[in-house]
Amino acid sequence: MVFCGIYPADGADYENLRDALEKLQLNDAALSYEPETSGALGFGFRCGFLGLLHLEIIQERLEREYDLDLVTTVPSVIYKINLTDGTTVEIDNPTHYPDPATIASCEEPFTDAHIYSPAEYVGAIMDLCQDRRGVFKNMDYITPDRVDIHYELPLNEIIYDFFDSLKSRTRGYASFDYEICDYRKSNLVKLDVLLNGDIVDALSFIIHSDKAYSKARKIAERLKDNIPRQMFEIPIQIGIGGKIIARETVKAMRKDVLAKCYGGDITRKKKLLEKQKEGKKRMRHFGTVEVPQEAFMAVLKLDDND
Repeated sequence: MVFCGIYPADGADYENLRDALEKLQLNDAALSYEPETSGALGFGFRCGFLGLLHLEIIQERLEREYDLDLVTTVPSVIYKINLTDGTTVEIDNPTHYPDPATIASCEEPFTDAHIYSPAEYVGAIMDLCQDRRGVFKNMDYITPDRVDIHYELPLNEIIYDFFDSLKSRTRGYASFDYEICDYRKSNLVKLDVLLNGDIVDALSFIIHSDKAYSKARKIAERLKDNIPRQMFEIPIQIGIGGKIIARETVKAMRKDVLAKCYGGDITRKKKLLEKQKEGKKRMRHFGTVEVPQEAFMAVLKLDDND
């Protein structure tokens, strides 16, 4: 199963989204959903799908047949978390990720994948699979110029943009087939995004520790480019547990308080600047940051090679 959060871009469409999901479920028993609340996106639903194709079909039907404008969170899989007290929990939502101090080990689902492609693209395909933490098994030549490349890939690495990247690297000639094979222990961490000190739960996701630092930097840079400036400075922080591993800052818009201060009285100018500084400090303390839909989409479409 693949899970993701689906939220209406306009909160007033929540009831319409619920009715639409209810109608779709009547004809599609594989679709599951339950109400979910996000501090950043408001009221929505946590939906379960058979796979990425199923997710895309449901999302397209909601938008086309029911005229809904949607925001979807990063797709997630079911992880098995082994705790220090000997119990095992299964989670499909990063917000339910346990305290790192209580985790003994993590397991993620792996897939048995076959990629069929013209032989000239073998190098590009193997680079992509290695980048997605794939384990090479074998390669067979179906014909002199067409190959079957066999990899074992983490499901989390292929559920979002793997097929798009594969098509891009092979000019659309490659095809891809996979099935779930087993769960394997993996060094996973949860990345939290903090804006002005508050965690944006809808942007949290689980990732392998080897990719955490580079991904965190890219997310911080992308958010900086897509969050509009406010009257106060907005710190963007990406953290693992209580440790901040990447940071960017959206600079505050600044009013020229010295515009009407003629003459050379430096004391007066200093007082005005100090007053402005104190005011912005108060605004930052009490202000809330509205995250536009473009910022969410920018993070969702973040590719490992960006």
